Amino acid sequence: MSTGPGADSAPAPLPDPDQPGIPGDPAPTRRGSMFSSLKIRNYRLFASGAVVSNTGTWMARITQDWLVLSLTGSSAAVGVTTAMQFLPMLLFGLYGGVIADRFPKRRLLFMTQGAMGLGGLFLAVMTLSGNVEVWHVYITAFFTGLVTVVDNPTRQSFVSEMVGPEQVRNAVSLNSANFQSARLLGPAVAGVLTAAVGPGWAFLANGLSFIAPLTGLMLMRTAELHHTPRTPRGKGQLREGLQYVSKHPELIWPIVLVGFVGTFGFNFPIWLSAFADDVYHGGSGMYGMFNTLMAVGSVVGALLAARRATSRLRVLVGAAVLFGVLQVAAAFAPSLWLFVLLLVPIGIVGLTTNVTANSSVQMGTDPEMRGRVMSLFMMVFVGGTPLGGPLFGWLTDAYGVRLSFAVGGLVCALAALAIGLILARAANLRLKVDLRRGRQHVQFVPREELAPAA
Repeated sequence: MSTGPGADSAPAPLPDPDQPGIPGDPAPTRRGSMFSSLKIRNYRLFASGAVVSNTGTWMARITQDWLVLSLTGSSAAVGVTTAMQFLPMLLFGLYGGVIADRFPKRRLLFMTQGAMGLGGLFLAVMTLSGNVEVWHVYITAFFTGLVTVVDNPTRQSFVSEMVGPEQVRNAVSLNSANFQSARLLGPAVAGVLTAAVGPGWAFLANGLSFIAPLTGLMLMRTAELHHTPRTPRGKGQLREGLQYVSKHPELIWPIVLVGFVGTFGFNFPIWLSAFADDVYHGGSGMYGMFNTLMAVGSVVGALLAARRATSRLRVLVGAAVLFGVLQVAAAFAPSLWLFVLLLVPIGIVGLTTNVTANSSVQMGTDPEMRGRVMSLFMMVFVGGTPLGGPLFGWLTDAYGVRLSFAVGGLVCALAALAIGLILARAANLRLKVDLRRGRQHVQFVPREELAPAA
């Protein structure tokens, strides 16, 4: 991860992580408009529908976590709910990528988005009728997870079909900004609805919100899509995807890193609900505020990422290290106000880690393999939650949320440091420390070549 001018000439099995491109990237471009991909009509329709359904999703997610905590009084139960939602991705995630590569993506999204809407309506009926029990939430979470197995890689790879290779990074960043912007509105609306008329109405709004993306998909101009070759039905396609990734180290290490971050660092439903309930005694309103503040940071991180024309592995590793360090600092924050202030930068660097890894993997993958590679990415990123959710729920109940939060952050930081060193070594770089005034104090530079034998 060099900043030196001669880094690109050093012999290395991996590309220089600090150079503009990675294998499979489009040619480097100048920094463009933050919203350049919105000039494309099909993507505008997609983004407009997504912001509505994302708002409903966040309403349901916040309400779901708080409902489970209210029904059971257990952070571990919140962890089980999260695990049920992401367990299908761990078990079947790679098969979703095979399906995404084999069938038309727009048609698949019609089915998956409609199924998610039905799941939201089921939970709304059970809650509004007064018959909801925690196992209903578990079933709905598991069903949503099954649908997500196909929906996630399909949506991820459909982005390039809408915008073309030159705008992939910008569109990925705006997708994240879209999702996190909805996170600002969703918890606030959910809090008002829950306090005024009960949680069932938040679930109902979520179910109905999927009408918007279905409408957007229907109005798209299919002739303007950048269609990718569909993979014909055949044996060994799952193995083919794994072999493809194994031969591309620039894909492996971002995927490994997001696996650590997703498993150990993104357990915020457990941690934030416990901080709001057990530490600061603020109730559901404070929990919603915590989520809103993290969303503010995430939106900022996504918009900053949208301005960057390239994906650099140095940025990915640095953001992941800082993400873990900030979590440890927040875990032991002595006051509510310091804890609140730290949530915003945690949101910024967490989102930067996710977007940088996502766009690096997408742009480094051949189009016909993108569905399978992105399914592996998402399986590793969210598939660790069934392990991390119950583990950190148990740690929170047994030893307190501060220790649980700190452990998660520490693991993320150490994993990022280790992977950064592996990438630097593979790219034939070494760490240089220069404490003199006016110099860059810490940087990676090319290793000096051995002098030829006499």
